[in-house]
Amino acid sequence: MTPTPVSARRCGLAEAADLGRTPVDVTAVLDHLVAQADTAAPTSVGFPGAVDLDHREVMARLGHRLWNNIGDPTDVGGTAHTRVLEQAVIAWLADTLAMPADDRWGYVTTGGTEGNLSALHTARRRLPTARIYYSTAAHYSIPKIIDMLGARGVAVEAGVDGEMDYAHLAVRVRRHRRWPAIVVATAGTTMTEAVDDTTRIHTILNEHQVPGRHVHVDAALSGIPLALDGRLRLDDDSGVGSIAVSGHKFLGVPTPCGVVLIRDSLRRQAAPVAYTATLDSTITGSRCGLAAALLWHAIATHGREGHRWRVSEARRLATYTVDQLTAAGWPAWRHPHAFTVVLATPPPAVRAKWLLATDADISHLICMPGVTQGQIDAFVTDLTDTTTPAGDPDPGDPHLPRPIPRPRRAPAPAAGIGTP
Repeated sequence: MTPTPVSARRCGLAEAADLGRTPVDVTAVLDHLVAQADTAAPTSVGFPGAVDLDHREVMARLGHRLWNNIGDPTDVGGTAHTRVLEQAVIAWLADTLAMPADDRWGYVTTGGTEGNLSALHTARRRLPTARIYYSTAAHYSIPKIIDMLGARGVAVEAGVDGEMDYAHLAVRVRRHRRWPAIVVATAGTTMTEAVDDTTRIHTILNEHQVPGRHVHVDAALSGIPLALDGRLRLDDDSGVGSIAVSGHKFLGVPTPCGVVLIRDSLRRQAAPVAYTATLDSTITGSRCGLAAALLWHAIATHGREGHRWRVSEARRLATYTVDQLTAAGWPAWRHPHAFTVVLATPPPAVRAKWLLATDADISHLICMPGVTQGQIDAFVTDLTDTTTPAGDPDPGDPHLPRPIPRPRRAPAPAAGIGTP
């Protein structure tokens, strides 16, 4: 008797994950995943992934085979790789950041975390006794990477707007001034999209005569938009040694990926590997050539001006969102450069429908390219319908918004970053 296929429509993904049962109804499982994602998409506004770019041409042409960018991205040997496209992506991003042509190196990573790991590993090999400073608003990968490297981390407080507290950085640097410093500046913190000012970081390091330094910028979300503005630069005057950006955020690539750029003069020579006939210069060795092709396609089909337009439209929608929330009586604010709108945490009924990022009394939504005004209007409508009781509102009603922390000063644009 032929066993009945396990159908995701009938029994869900838990049973579909049990490959001990045969045969599995593969089509049903895939249909279930697609339907689930399609259903959630209109209300998924809390995490940064652009949804306005069409990558189907690349997936159709290249997605049926392995593209393995093994070894160093500058190698040209072998077949079935996309290293020439990877090199073009690196050059475009480095040019956009005004990085010197004779002092740049980078590669396509699995995402921002690998980019941070690669950069901090490079920095620590050069400064093995350094303390690694990072703000409490930095990405959660930073303390994890410090632990992986066996390094000494120094946490620095952040203000309510998410930007590093430079007075506290000065206190921490003064205490450890005998040691070299590796400082992680964030361009686009996870909750508020705040940007740390590398000018002020360098000033503090100079004041305390720190014996050796490396400033790394974790710019997963905001790196490309700020670079397109000309407000994030890695030129010779910046004093920035490395940067990591994500590819699946602003460029909307349908697989987690990113790019790391490191000043070539700060790196050690990589070791050659006879087996692969290339240099072992990356964290993972084998790297996804399809991701490099998708990044290249996103850049090539829109160019700088097209991506600048995407930035301006996303910021326009973020401004509209703050205005609509404020008009509805719901506390909200944003940094002028940001796609991220910070708001008082909505009640559970709203959060059950809308995917937001939440940290206690504060939540955010992100107006990434592809998010529409219609989605924002629907969110505000759901929020006001849920939080407006019949008759006069009761001030003690738990569904009413609570005040949220706001910057003591107006959030400033990121003009100072990368310009000491």
